[in-house]
Amino acid sequence: MAVSHKFRTFNQLLDDVTIDFSSYSLAGHIEPQQLIKVAQRVNYDLGLRIHRTTEQIVDVEHSKAELPSNFKYLNYAFVCNNYKVLNTMPSGTILDTTQAKYVPSPDDTGPCDDPTCKDVCVVQGCPIKDVRGTIIGYDEYMLIQRIGAGQFRSFTDFFQLRIKDVNKVFCDDDCPNINVQAVNVAEIRDNFLLTNFKTGKVYLNYQADMEDNDGNLLVLDHPYCNEYYEYALKQRILENMLFDGEQVGNQVKFVEQRLRAARNNALGFINTPGFEEMRKMWEVNRKAQYCNYYDMFKSY
Repeated sequence: MAVSHKFRTFNQLLDDVTIDFSSYSLAGHIEPQQLIKVAQRVNYDLGLRIHRTTEQIVDVEHSKAELPSNFKYLNYAFVCNNYKVLNTMPSGTILDTTQAKYVPSPDDTGPCDDPTCKDVCVVQGCPIKDVRGTIIGYDEYMLIQRIGAGQFRSFTDFFQLRIKDVNKVFCDDDCPNINVQAVNVAEIRDNFLLTNFKTGKVYLNYQADMEDNDGNLLVLDHPYCNEYYEYALKQRILENMLFDGEQVGNQVKFVEQRLRAARNNALGFINTPGFEEMRKMWEVNRKAQYCNYYDMFKSY
């Protein structure tokens, strides 16, 4: 049984809080940037560590590359060099990094004809068939980077990258870059990737904040959980006002009581079988993405 849950953006959550705290909002007591961290903490408390899988190519200059601002931890990475610029998107199958590899039936060309790539994607070439039409293999893997309107970089030379053991905290438990033996070595430090080579390009497949396609933080949208988010934000707003000398002590006590009750209700809800199944499905998909990584290096 497929399990899904609704989400809403942080701004939608903040709108609901602002309606309740309209006078405080008009007085300028609500600071959205401070409250985003509160919503992220509630996500974490609810076990919503289901970050968005993101792909990006970073440029190494002087043995250093800045990591993306939304980087949380690494799934896998590799060095990519020697690209050619194309004016059309090459044919192939875009590998979904969170799902098992697409395997077409013998009489199905699948999504191999006209793939679309928003920014960066890994594409597996179209099936190779013998004279009888039986699939006997696939064309090479390509790493595609959109660089402008109708222009793409196509990388076909990939090199493994070892991430130093001291960086295990920044890597997924199954990250293949920790144990691989490779000439290229990197270390994650102070939001930078430090490498033993001076220049190059590195493909990163990593987990980012749970956001929508426009970069807006997502929070769970469910009656049993909404009050937990809302009272957590209200508590922070009132605490900030209290520290600024506002007379809101009674309001703080009331909100803290409601927050404890709302948190208990939310935690009770996420322990239901539906949520457990969602976590298991996510773990299965997380394992599947590493199959795609290892497949890319089978011929190297």
